[in-house]
Amino acid sequence: MAARLKVTQVKSKVSEKQNQRDTLRSLGLKRINDSVVRPDDAQTRGYVKTVAHLVKVEEID
Repeated sequence: MAARLKVTQVKSKVSEKQNQRDTLRSLGLKRINDSVVRPDDAQTRGYVKTVAHLVKVEEID
C-alpha cells in the first residue's frame, strides 16, 4: 500500500504571500484545522515544503 500524508493547516494564511495562499488552496486547505489526505509523492512534498510553517504533516498508512 502506498504511503499517504495527512496535512493539517495550523496557522492563518492572511499575511502570507500569494504563492503560499495558492499552494494551500492546491492542497485543498481552506481554513485553520482543515485536514486533507494526499499521496506521498514529490508533488505533495513540494507543496508541503512551500508552506511548512503553516501546516502540520503526519504519515499514515
